[in-house]
Amino acid sequence: MPIEETGVITSATLENLEGVQHGFFTRQGGVSGGIYASLNIGIGSDDERASVLENRGRAAVQLGAEIGDLALPYQIHSADVITVEEPWGPGMGPKGDAVATNRPGVVVGISTADCGPVLFTDPSAGVVAAAHAGWQGAFGGVLEATLTAMENLGARRGNISATLGPTISGNAYEVGPEFVDRFIQADGGNKPFFSPSTRAGHAMFDLPAYILQRLSAAGVGQAENLDLCTYKDAERFYSYRRATHHGEADYGRLLSAITLCR
Repeated sequence: MPIEETGVITSATLENLEGVQHGFFTRQGGVSGGIYASLNIGIGSDDERASVLENRGRAAVQLGAEIGDLALPYQIHSADVITVEEPWGPGMGPKGDAVATNRPGVVVGISTADCGPVLFTDPSAGVVAAAHAGWQGAFGGVLEATLTAMENLGARRGNISATLGPTISGNAYEVGPEFVDRFIQADGGNKPFFSPSTRAGHAMFDLPAYILQRLSAAGVGQAENLDLCTYKDAERFYSYRRATHHGEADYGRLLSAITLCR
């Protein structure tokens, strides 16, 4: 069940864990203007860099940290996971789509604008992680790779809680026949994640359900979906697909992050 306060959404499950702070940030509470209004944290966007850095700093403060504590990767829709010992400067992260750490005070996070942001924690082992799970990453194994990286830091898979934040929903995500074929050929069990579209030859893809199934099959202790659609809620969330449909030149990015308290 999501809890929202001052522009950040938290999971009741993760909120009740001692020694961990997390947040799925909305687009509210920042300084950016225009199509980026207002808490755009995307270094890769065409937004003013000063505004993006101010927004990142504001988000970090809400997690009891500073902008210099943030560790966000250079996302490439891969299954690569980065184990973080020390944070890096804004926009200077290594390439990958998940970050894991056992270092208190390091804030691991990812940016999204329709893809699935998943936050992980094993509080008993003192390990947290964040994964960027778009269809490519989820299909390619980024979720399972994140669990393995956490185990390498001392976590136990059955003790890990994973929460999926704001993601494009199944009835807003239309895909073409090649997309469907790729999933069905890989695993016939993927058929239930597709439903008919109003366009011939197309289908609607339930990315959140697919992510939850992958987590469950991987043996995660608990997996939950906050059931928040980025596409449908323009007031709270950025959406790449919505921006494309509206003919906008660019789009903002949302931050999802987690940290072990010092």
